[in-house]
Amino acid sequence: MTKKALFLSGGWEGHEPQETSEFISSELQQFKIQSEIVNELDVLGDINFLKNFDIIIPVWTMGKIDDDNWDIKNSKIGNLQEVIHSGVGLAGWHGGMADAFRDNTNFQFLVGSQFVCHPGDFVDYQVIIKDDKHPIANSINDFNVHSEQYFLHYDPSVNIIASTTFNEKYHSWIDGVEMPIAYTKSWGKGKIFYCSIGHHMKDFENLDVVRLICQGINWAVKS
Repeated sequence: MTKKALFLSGGWEGHEPQETSEFISSELQQFKIQSEIVNELDVLGDINFLKNFDIIIPVWTMGKIDDDNWDIKNSKIGNLQEVIHSGVGLAGWHGGMADAFRDNTNFQFLVGSQFVCHPGDFVDYQVIIKDDKHPIANSINDFNVHSEQYFLHYDPSVNIIASTTFNEKYHSWIDGVEMPIAYTKSWGKGKIFYCSIGHHMKDFENLDVVRLICQGINWAVKS
């Protein structure tokens, strides 16, 4: 049965939101997921529109959402949390999800993390698969990447699928700190997936990154 994904593509252009959305939407076809890519946030004000989808994928770094109140009828954040709570999935990568609306704490509570720093900017680092029994990790072993190594403030209740460890090269006080790369969490009946890799199209030349993100999205799709 075909599932439907809604990509919210926009925000800071440095993360190539349109290009990466189009690429991942194409890759999702192997899972029988058909995508619609929209380039504005007004659709969040239409809860009936959002209910047409099985998963919502924000790719919108450093944007602004016009409210931070779940209790206001038809508010964007309220509608989003309501459809996820009802069972629609939520998934994303890098700043497109963990830095989408940095001044909206309710959104951060929903997604489970917020980007705060990437020491050294683009660096070589290792991704360690922590939960190799999870379907998201299927056919993925530990691998290396060259990208921004995200330091997150994250919800301690998340289930970590993959992680990375910081060293002392740029900040001695974070030496040995383990940080999630990919995690899952729940929100009512909804499933949430996040991966911190995916700065731009160059990151998706790594097939393990593509597999991790796409399998994560497929896992989070509404059952």
